[in-house]
Amino acid sequence: MNREVAMRIIETGRSFGADFVEIFEEETRSSTLALKDREIETASAGTEFGIGVRLLYGTEVLYAFTSEEDPDSLVQMVKTLAFGRNPLASDSSLNFRPKEEYSALQMIGFKDPRLLGQGYKMDFLHKSDVAARKVSERIVQVNASVSDSYSHISIINSEGLFIEDTRCHTRLGINITASDGSERIVAREAPGAFGGYEVLDGYDAEALAIAAAERSLRMLEAGYIPGGQMPVIMGNGFGGVIFHEAVGHPLETESIRHKASPFCGKLGEQVGHSCLTAVDDGTLDGVWGSIAIDDEGTASERTVLIEKGVLKSYMSDRVGSLELGVPLTGSARRESYKYAPVSRMRNTFIAPGKDSLDSMIASVDYGLFAAKMAGGSVNPATGEFNFAVEEGYIIEKGKIGKPVRGATLIGKGNEILPRISMVGSDFANAAGMCGASSGSIPVTVGQPSIKVDQILVGGR
Repeated sequence: MNREVAMRIIETGRSFGADFVEIFEEETRSSTLALKDREIETASAGTEFGIGVRLLYGTEVLYAFTSEEDPDSLVQMVKTLAFGRNPLASDSSLNFRPKEEYSALQMIGFKDPRLLGQGYKMDFLHKSDVAARKVSERIVQVNASVSDSYSHISIINSEGLFIEDTRCHTRLGINITASDGSERIVAREAPGAFGGYEVLDGYDAEALAIAAAERSLRMLEAGYIPGGQMPVIMGNGFGGVIFHEAVGHPLETESIRHKASPFCGKLGEQVGHSCLTAVDDGTLDGVWGSIAIDDEGTASERTVLIEKGVLKSYMSDRVGSLELGVPLTGSARRESYKYAPVSRMRNTFIAPGKDSLDSMIASVDYGLFAAKMAGGSVNPATGEFNFAVEEGYIIEKGKIGKPVRGATLIGKGNEILPRISMVGSDFANAAGMCGASSGSIPVTVGQPSIKVDQILVGGR
């Protein structure tokens, strides 16, 4: 968008008394290739373009979007958005600042998905299929996919900001189904990263498929654990999804400002065990949830949320920062131009500690080792959660015992934090998609193995 058109849009919004006017312009090219049982199930590619305009009156948000580029139509959209507001005298004092400097995320050896095309993905998909089926005749279905997106965005606002950014994400997904004739169990591996097809070169598609196949077979033969309150060791990587959902969302200013969080008014208070430090960091090169700038144009940062059990910070956007009087953390995010930004997570994780997984297991007389988590549900206002365990094992007398399936973990995030008594050194992260009021966005969850002294386990 040229500056003259941007000026017209911003001046129109300001003429209707808006305290702040923002333009978000985006073009995203995305593609997916999916293989199901050796045949191509999906082959899609497309480009989406659009412009969103946001008006702020204090902390009241008005938002509209369009794929129309005509300047007169864009100005009319702003007038419609501000309908009912009294026009004011025009103010032409805005001067755009020179292009903002920020630390771009590194994509080493970048291979542009737009140039390499769908064919580049085929080898990874076929390798996954062949490797998984070799594991056992009981592997009855293999689904594998590679998806990518390449976005260019511009953010222009009434404070004179005019900034651009480029983002690329690539993800491999492998779903393996095992069956004994009467039951079917699905296991999944889905790594993703900030980057192009060089990301795929770093993945061992065969090893990932074999790992998922072997897990599905183990769980096919697994029994069930008797439910009840017990200690739980949660595995590294995707185990961090519980912290993300039950603690991360309630630490976003979007929850705090609506008083829909158990952490309201608790900055500076002890909310967890002293062994617990948690971070949301958007600055990590190549990591799936990273952003150089957020969707308001604020530079990303490393935000320490909890340090040695003490609540240190919330994740904020412009509206949350204004309303709560907290610093901006570069956490405003949106799925696309169709959404107004709100505070969201980036790469959210429990930091590594000093304990070993073996010492955690040895400290439990009877409990559950949740080696790999699956999906679940959470109420952000209360932190109440219910998550499924994809791969679990009974712990008896300090040793890992029989595999169990169907287990669930039930509790409240703010109540679980003080019960995390051991934090491992085996840190790992995992890619995921997070849905909220500003759409579905790439996020990373992570943690080392941790011990929760007591949590309610549902048996099946």
